[in-house]
Amino acid sequence: MQRKKMSRLIQQTVFVGPSALFFILIVLVPFLLGIYYSFTNWNGVGSSEIKWVGLDNFKQIFMHDTKFRDAFWFTVKFTVLGVVLTNVLGFVLGYLLTKPLKTRNALRTIFFMPNVIGGLLLGFIWQFIFVKGFASVGKATGLSFFSLPWLGTENTAFWAIVIVFVWQTAGYLMVIYISSFNNVPKDILEAAEIDGASRGQVLRSIIIPLVMPAVTVCLFLAISWSFKMFDLNLSLTKGGPFGSTESVAMNIYNEAFANNRLGLGTAKAVIFFAVVAIITSLQVKFTKSKEVEA
Repeated sequence: MQRKKMSRLIQQTVFVGPSALFFILIVLVPFLLGIYYSFTNWNGVGSSEIKWVGLDNFKQIFMHDTKFRDAFWFTVKFTVLGVVLTNVLGFVLGYLLTKPLKTRNALRTIFFMPNVIGGLLLGFIWQFIFVKGFASVGKATGLSFFSLPWLGTENTAFWAIVIVFVWQTAGYLMVIYISSFNNVPKDILEAAEIDGASRGQVLRSIIIPLVMPAVTVCLFLAISWSFKMFDLNLSLTKGGPFGSTESVAMNIYNEAFANNRLGLGTAKAVIFFAVVAIITSLQVKFTKSKEVEA
């Protein structure tokens, strides 16, 4: 018995130990250090300049930092729209591309491809499209939609980021939904058709409840992606015009590394982490309660 326990301990150490060690060094230790630095005035450069300030950083954020509140409000609006539009588009594409279409595999590849392109590169590509491409199309066609200053005003810049985000991420969620649609038992669908159920009734009463596990995963991914959005924000608008499209992630980055106030930046990151953790936990709990078994 002792030898079996020792053998099992050695196996766990060999196979789990390296990953656990890297998790501790790369994730857990920086996370705990970040919490510690959030209570200091560290500028991110000299370790000898670290001074414990307690809750002063959090008081400054909640009472005086209007830029952080504006960035948080922008991020909330972007997240709501991004999550809804990305999931609706991914769900619709996934549903349509499970039908017996001749070009089904090609269309799946085309819709998934934007997710392969890096966020910064994708942002610069779309920046060129919004500034040069749309302007040329607007001149050629006379359509006012293409002549809008897409990155020049608060409203149009907001929608520009939403469009690119949805275009990039919907294909990834589409793949998850396709996998879930394919796992819906065929005999249940056939029985519903025999009973005279319409396509809308089958979709609403059978398919959607059975794919709720995929909805849980896709909502979680979309919420986390939207809240953490940084690369598209940086490459498309850099938070402009006049800070109107600055996300929380960019605000934290600027505070910590541009303003050299890492203590204040990590305090914002801790608040941001707590809010996202609460929202995602509530979302997972709610959608899990809606899941059914076939």
